[in-house]
Amino acid sequence: MSESSSSHPAHRAVLLEEAVAALAIRSDGVYVDATFGRGGHSRAILAALGPAGRLIALDRDPEAVAAARAIDDPRFSINHAPFSELARVLDARDAASVQGVLADLGVSSPQLEDAARGFSFRRDGPLDMRMDPSRGISAAQWLAGATEQQLREAIGDYGEERFAKQVAKAIVAARAREPIVRTEQLAAVVAAAVRQRAARREAGQDPATRTFQALRILVNRELEEVALMLPQALARLAAGGRLAVISFHSLEDRLVKRFLRACSADALPRDLPIRARDLPQPPLRIVGKARRASAAETAANPRARSATLRVAERTAAALDPAFLQRALLEHGPDAWRS
Repeated sequence: MSESSSSHPAHRAVLLEEAVAALAIRSDGVYVDATFGRGGHSRAILAALGPAGRLIALDRDPEAVAAARAIDDPRFSINHAPFSELARVLDARDAASVQGVLADLGVSSPQLEDAARGFSFRRDGPLDMRMDPSRGISAAQWLAGATEQQLREAIGDYGEERFAKQVAKAIVAARAREPIVRTEQLAAVVAAAVRQRAARREAGQDPATRTFQALRILVNRELEEVALMLPQALARLAAGGRLAVISFHSLEDRLVKRFLRACSADALPRDLPIRARDLPQPPLRIVGKARRASAAETAANPRARSATLRVAERTAAALDPAFLQRALLEHGPDAWRS
């Protein structure tokens, strides 16, 4: 879910026109908005659909699902579910195949701006960070039980934090004095740990940015969810159907990029003595280059500056179940490490 997924002008969905255009919407098609957020993309898709079209939306956040209930449209349905349950949702909605899937990854502005959700280091609140508060453990609970090595690995891997060792050590020392249960507490601990190295920090970036990102990704299993969703989306796309994914940081974008490339290129070495037309047709065709938010959009919404849109189209090639299984194994949640 983008950091600006809302129908309210202050929360305009990132790459709205580009993402909807990328779906090449058919008026009678069945489409999936895998992250409803506050409905920016969903409303634009509905506006492009005809009376026979359908839009199936998902969101793991109960507040987003509640907001979606306000849409009174027989063509629209909302489902409280994460990415990994895409196939189950489509089965429940009798959608054996669809003409398009849009997945807008990340965290939403409403989540960031609600201090009670614990996503932001700029607002003091309980250190929760769960996109679905009814499932899993909070960030505070994970911090309380993680070893220093687990902390260092999570912050280094998911946050790409250069000073993960120092931050992990500081967290262990701080929690020995008192439990870390508030966002303000954690932000202060991280700031103190990297203060001496602040000159090497990216210009304008708060010291806590990468640690908070790491905890959010870990608590919500974000990379796993994306990796599980992609093969399910591919399996349900009808020939000519489009998959459009908006990523907001390098780890998830790397997953998307590698999956799309693997599914759009033949698996045989290029130097084999065989004509290209005789090679097996891949199940996807990449559409255009990765898109970024325009300068105008970034100026109006700074959170759009890290957004990347990638698009692929389903070919008419038969989809081998073994291919999907291999794609899941080879391009799963750890693919970004290589």
